[in-house]
Amino acid sequence: MSIRVIIVDDQAMVRAGFAALLAAQSDIEVVGEAPDGRQGVEVSRRTCPDVVLMDVRMPEMDGLAAARELLSPGEGTDHRPKVLMLTTFDVDDYVYEALRVGASGFLLKDAPPADLIAA
Repeated sequence: MSIRVIIVDDQAMVRAGFAALLAAQSDIEVVGEAPDGRQGVEVSRRTCPDVVLMDVRMPEMDGLAAARELLSPGEGTDHRPKVLMLTTFDVDDYVYEALRVGASGFLLKDAPPADLIAA
């Protein structure tokens, strides 16, 4: 059984890189991508992934607001994926807010690929 993942990031090259890295793993299946938080919520609702890799800062709806929507009770679905927040910014406020809204973890985008796979 594979881990179903969607990737939500406003940078197409970042999404493609993460998708290639994760798809190369035998136990991970990338089931969707989105360029902003609003579309990320829609893709998550449609595909019911196990994990959402979510950038913190994006247009339309940022990752923190999208994670809050995905993880809040009463949002029209019982499905609650794990949310792993990704960012280029090493800012404590982002970490605290991500964990406060229910994210399972927080990873800097410049972390080694093995850290992303393990997370």
